[in-house]
Amino acid sequence: MSRIKTHVKKGDQVEIITGNHKGKRGTVLLVNAAKGQVVVEGGRPVKKATKATEADPSGGIKTIDGTVHLSNVKKVG
Repeated sequence: MSRIKTHVKKGDQVEIITGNHKGKRGTVLLVNAAKGQVVVEGGRPVKKATKATEADPSGGIKTIDGTVHLSNVKKVG
């Protein structure tokens, strides 16, 4: 099994350089190198409908961080 090399890793500070969320900065929470996606904290908020569960009895619409393509972020520091 070979690893796919990326220019960012979990915990890095990055800036989104293209798209509607251009200029937003945040910390990388997750890197999916196989799909070429990263999740940036506060970078791309997405609304998601969730069912009620034991852990979250209210359910409803939650705001989560969406994915951004790996080529659309640059490492800041």
